[in-house]
Amino acid sequence: MSSRVVVCSGCCCGNIEKGHSEVPVDYLKKSWEENNLGSRVELMISGCLGPCKMNNVSVLVTESDMIWLGDLGEEEHYESLVEWGKEVARNDQSEKLPEILSKKRFEPMNVKEEIINSITINQKVKQD
Repeated sequence: MSSRVVVCSGCCCGNIEKGHSEVPVDYLKKSWEENNLGSRVELMISGCLGPCKMNNVSVLVTESDMIWLGDLGEEEHYESLVEWGKEVARNDQSEKLPEILSKKRFEPMNVKEEIINSITINQKVKQD
Protein backbone atom coordinates (compact mmCIF):
# COMPACT_ATOMS: atom_id res chain seq x y z
CA MET A 1 0.00 0.00 0.00
CA SER A 2 1.56 3.25 -1.07
CA SER A 3 -0.93 5.80 0.29
CA ARG A 4 -3.08 6.41 3.31
CA VAL A 5 -5.86 8.84 4.17
CA VAL A 6 -5.87 9.56 7.90
CA VAL A 7 -9.02 11.20 9.23
CA CYS A 8 -9.12 12.53 12.76
CA SER A 9 -12.23 11.71 14.73
CA GLY A 10 -10.95 12.39 18.22
CA CYS A 11 -10.77 15.14 20.83
CA CYS A 12 -12.00 18.17 18.84
CA CYS A 13 -12.49 16.83 15.34
CA GLY A 14 -16.13 16.13 14.65
CA ASN A 15 -17.12 17.36 18.09
CA ILE A 16 -20.43 19.10 17.50
CA GLU A 17 -20.58 20.26 21.13
CA LYS A 18 -17.44 22.32 20.45
CA GLY A 19 -19.03 23.83 17.36
CA HIS A 20 -17.21 21.69 14.81
CA SER A 21 -18.80 19.87 11.90
CA GLU A 22 -19.35 16.15 12.23
CA VAL A 23 -16.76 13.88 10.60
CA PRO A 24 -18.71 11.50 8.31
CA VAL A 25 -16.88 8.32 9.34
CA ASP A 26 -19.62 5.97 8.12
CA TYR A 27 -19.74 7.69 4.71
CA LEU A 28 -15.96 7.42 4.33
CA LYS A 29 -15.85 3.74 5.32
CA LYS A 30 -18.74 2.93 3.00
CA SER A 31 -17.15 4.85 0.12
CA TRP A 32 -13.82 3.08 0.62
CA GLU A 33 -15.57 -0.28 0.59
CA GLU A 34 -17.84 0.50 -2.40
CA ASN A 35 -14.86 1.66 -4.45
CA ASN A 36 -12.58 -1.16 -3.28
CA LEU A 37 -9.92 1.33 -2.21
CA GLY A 38 -8.63 -0.44 0.88
CA SER A 39 -6.10 -2.59 -0.92
CA ARG A 40 -4.49 0.43 -2.62
CA VAL A 41 -5.21 3.39 -0.34
CA GLU A 42 -5.74 2.74 3.34
CA LEU A 43 -8.42 4.68 5.20
CA MET A 44 -7.39 5.21 8.79
CA ILE A 45 -9.81 6.75 11.27
CA SER A 46 -7.63 8.05 14.06
CA GLY A 47 -7.83 9.65 17.43
CA CYS A 48 -6.46 13.12 17.99
CA LEU A 49 -3.74 14.10 15.52
CA GLY A 50 -2.64 17.14 17.48
CA PRO A 51 -3.29 20.42 15.64
CA CYS A 52 -6.62 21.05 17.39
CA LYS A 53 -6.81 24.69 16.27
CA MET A 54 -7.36 23.30 12.75
CA ASN A 55 -10.32 21.12 13.74
CA ASN A 56 -11.52 18.32 11.45
CA VAL A 57 -8.02 17.42 10.36
CA SER A 58 -7.04 14.84 7.76
CA VAL A 59 -3.65 13.81 6.47
CA LEU A 60 -2.93 12.41 3.01
CA VAL A 61 0.14 10.24 3.37
CA THR A 62 2.15 8.95 0.43
CA GLU A 63 5.60 7.44 0.23
CA SER A 64 7.03 10.89 -0.46
CA ASP A 65 4.68 13.37 1.18
CA MET A 66 2.42 14.11 4.12
CA ILE A 67 -0.31 16.64 3.26
CA TRP A 68 -2.16 18.09 6.23
CA LEU A 69 -5.69 19.41 5.71
CA GLY A 70 -7.73 21.27 8.31
CA ASP A 71 -11.16 22.74 8.87
CA LEU A 72 -12.89 20.15 6.71
CA GLY A 73 -16.50 20.94 7.41
CA GLU A 74 -18.39 20.48 4.16
CA GLU A 75 -19.68 17.31 2.53
CA GLU A 76 -17.66 18.27 -0.57
CA HIS A 77 -14.42 18.11 1.43
CA TYR A 78 -14.99 14.47 2.32
CA GLU A 79 -16.23 13.63 -1.19
CA SER A 80 -12.95 15.09 -2.46
CA LEU A 81 -10.98 12.85 -0.09
CA VAL A 82 -12.75 9.87 -1.65
CA GLU A 83 -12.06 11.16 -5.17
CA TRP A 84 -8.39 11.68 -4.32
CA GLY A 85 -8.23 8.12 -3.01
CA LYS A 86 -9.87 6.78 -6.18
CA GLU A 87 -7.40 8.63 -8.40
CA VAL A 88 -4.42 7.43 -6.39
CA ALA A 89 -5.71 3.85 -6.48
CA ARG A 90 -6.32 4.04 -10.22
CA ASN A 91 -2.95 5.57 -11.08
CA ASP A 92 -0.86 4.01 -8.31
CA GLN A 93 0.74 7.34 -7.50
CA SER A 94 0.09 10.59 -5.70
CA GLU A 95 -2.44 12.71 -7.49
CA LYS A 96 -2.79 16.44 -7.52
CA LEU A 97 -4.90 17.69 -4.68
CA PRO A 98 -8.42 18.79 -5.68
CA GLU A 99 -8.74 22.57 -5.51
CA ILE A 100 -11.30 22.44 -2.71
CA LEU A 101 -8.75 20.57 -0.57
CA SER A 102 -5.77 22.68 -1.65
CA LYS A 103 -7.40 25.62 0.09
CA LYS A 104 -7.47 23.60 3.33
CA ARG A 105 -3.80 22.66 3.33
CA PHE A 106 -1.66 23.76 6.27
CA GLU A 107 1.72 23.03 7.82
CA PRO A 108 1.31 21.68 11.35
CA MET A 109 3.43 22.90 14.21
CA ASN A 110 4.44 20.96 17.30
CA VAL A 111 2.92 17.61 16.30
CA LYS A 112 4.21 14.87 18.57
CA GLU A 113 6.72 12.54 16.96
CA GLU A 114 4.72 9.44 17.95
CA ILE A 115 1.73 10.78 16.01
CA ILE A 116 3.85 11.34 12.91
CA ASN A 117 5.34 7.88 13.27
CA SER A 118 1.94 6.26 13.67
CA ILE A 119 0.59 7.60 10.37
CA THR A 120 3.57 7.18 8.07
CA ILE A 121 3.45 4.59 5.31
CA ASN A 122 6.22 2.43 6.76
CA GLN A 123 4.10 1.66 9.81
CA LYS A 124 1.01 -0.55 9.75
CA VAL A 125 -1.40 1.03 12.20
CA LYS A 126 -4.50 -0.49 13.74
CA GLN A 127 -7.67 1.08 12.33
CA ASP A 128 -10.37 2.12 14.83
